Amino acid sequence: MTLIEESVKLILQHQASTGAYLASPAFVHYQYAWLRDGTFTAYAMNRTGNHESARKFYQWCDDVIRKHEAKARAAITAVKTGLDNDKAGNDRFLHTRYTADGEEVAGEWGSFQLDGYGTWLWGLAEHVRMSGEYDLIHELKPSIELTIDYVVACWQLPNFDCWEEGGDRIHPVTLGAIYAGIKAMEPYLPDRAFELAQEGEAIRQFIREHGTANGRLIKSVGDHSVDASLLWLALPYGVVDVDDPLMIRTVQAIGEELLAGYGVHRYPADTYYGGGQWLLLSAWLGWYYVKTGRREEAEKIAAWIVSQRQASGLPEQVQEHLLSFAHYERWVERAGYPAVPLLWSHAMFLVLAAELGMQY
Repeated sequence: MTLIEESVKLILQHQASTGAYLASPAFVHYQYAWLRDGTFTAYAMNRTGNHESARKFYQWCDDVIRKHEAKARAAITAVKTGLDNDKAGNDRFLHTRYTADGEEVAGEWGSFQLDGYGTWLWGLAEHVRMSGEYDLIHELKPSIELTIDYVVACWQLPNFDCWEEGGDRIHPVTLGAIYAGIKAMEPYLPDRAFELAQEGEAIRQFIREHGTANGRLIKSVGDHSVDASLLWLALPYGVVDVDDPLMIRTVQAIGEELLAGYGVHRYPADTYYGGGQWLLLSAWLGWYYVKTGRREEAEKIAAWIVSQRQASGLPEQVQEHLLSFAHYERWVERAGYPAVPLLWSHAMFLVLAAELGMQY
């Protein structure tokens, strides 16, 4: 069985009957579903023609939004009346991870994240484009509009980034996800198109004014370090073009500071499981290389990802080059070995393979 076939099979096996994609059921911290991770998994399924699986996921997103509608509306009201998120804690806001049945998950990691809410809107539009299921927009419209209202109200608040960290900061990648979601829904909400265009432009300008330094994109407002997730601002969020000087310099910094062999670290100070190389980020860099005419380098990354295949699938990260070996040992003692299989790793491999048009 090729890794493409294995990846599709594994993702389908780990999709709950409710439509949720469980990130890594064998790993204690990842036995849940994230809107962000799940959307990229659904996108990979769309890229491989598995539209029914993706549709079920977006219907699950709809169920989650509906289930927590009262909380979302209360948060919107609180923000509009001038209350900041520190006075009552982040639990006032929608969570980032849920059970397969859409229940919130309490835990030590930050729960107030906005990137997943923008990303699912972007992914839904991509699903409709690839599957032709335009009726799904009408079916999910109440949740779509509530999500838009929520992210528009909250995007200027500090919240946790895509790694569940930095809850006291504003992150360009999170803003990029919101931008992408808003822009993706413009054609389907003609009565709000002007409003959404204005809001999207405000976010884009904020990123350019506050989310850059030294000619490149930065991890967070006030934190000038590089983060590999900044690739997402070009692919797929579209805040900047792949050949924009900002992105070119950002990718150069990623290559200089985060690339070890063909494996990509998250950010220079990462200590989670020693700060290993994340397969999904390697695939993302390969995706960028394809789009910028560096196909040979992308093929080498894809081959390297295939070489990391374990008996149970692709892991979250590998330890060929650790940023902090001592922290790896501490995490193993605390929570066991790194997650494997990770659906998101398989999903991004599928995206890279689709971009390359290759079979493995």
